[in-house]
Amino acid sequence: MKSIKNILITGGAGFIGSALIRSLVINSEYKVVNIDKLTYSGSLESLKSIENRKNYIFEKLDICDSINLQRVINDSKPDLVIHLAAESHVDRSIDEPIDFIQTNVIGTFNVLEGVRIYYQSLKGLKKDNFRFLHVSTDEVYGDLKNTNNFFSEETRYDPSSPYSASKASSDHLVRAWHRTYNLPVLITNCSNNYGPYQFPEKLIPHMILTAITLKPLPVYGDGKQIRDWLYVDDHVSALMIVALQGKIGETYNIGGNNEIKNIEVVQQICSILDELLPINNSEISSYSELITYVEDRPGHDVRYAIDSSKINKSLGWKPNENFESGIRKTIMWYLKNHAWLKSIQNDNYKLVRLGKSK
Repeated sequence: MKSIKNILITGGAGFIGSALIRSLVINSEYKVVNIDKLTYSGSLESLKSIENRKNYIFEKLDICDSINLQRVINDSKPDLVIHLAAESHVDRSIDEPIDFIQTNVIGTFNVLEGVRIYYQSLKGLKKDNFRFLHVSTDEVYGDLKNTNNFFSEETRYDPSSPYSASKASSDHLVRAWHRTYNLPVLITNCSNNYGPYQFPEKLIPHMILTAITLKPLPVYGDGKQIRDWLYVDDHVSALMIVALQGKIGETYNIGGNNEIKNIEVVQQICSILDELLPINNSEISSYSELITYVEDRPGHDVRYAIDSSKINKSLGWKPNENFESGIRKTIMWYLKNHAWLKSIQNDNYKLVRLGKSK
């Protein structure tokens, strides 16, 4: 879409946001402005490769700071806003839910209001072509336990955790701003992402980094919870297709078509590590011997699975990576990027909830 020149991204120092920005800055001529608070999981190290590019600007800013948020929106004159800023870890939401309400609900309200004020000041083609993309999660739909169904764009919301409830709330706010103020919005709900630069509190990087230190690999409950895994670069390509070609007011579900049990994910990680980084230790011969089952977390959904047929049929998108290719790329990246790992490791690295061995 030639009319889009300036893109404002919230949460661009996070896992998905940084992947999106790297792709845009390197592969396009868009001017990209990145707003990020730089909490524990946001790191400018993930954007080191593009930090000096002429078409990239970083603004350290909390989206709950409405005054400075409005200033940046007005100054950057965006044609497209992609809202990614969010607290996103379920375990942390169980222990510290207020942070999730503040950022995901109040923060999204501030972004919507700032964008609404800016949008209403636009005229002509600038206003006609403006778009706001809100990036959400499949967790708003709840649990597919005991069914063979898939989440579709019509699935009723039934969130289980403070995290998913806060994201459901933000989705509702976005839709309300569309219906009430005619803000030209789009919403995406994606499945579990994985890939390079993901903060090590999430399952896949946590298991990789814990395994190579030969520490116990904590698996919640029986490990049979099923997730649909989406490689982050595939997600990024889907986001831009929706942002540029999606129908205003519509929701698009983005899935990787890779339903796998958590325990099988961990076992695959162990198997690949056995190949790439064999253990030289007389006590154990395989990383799989480190797997330890721990007490399940409260409200743990059993199964998520996304029906991506809408985005496939209407916009022509489908993932390039299957889980086997994506997880191998991911493991190889973590093994080669010790400098990035060292830069983000601090007291917040550890999971908030690890349960008790059982």
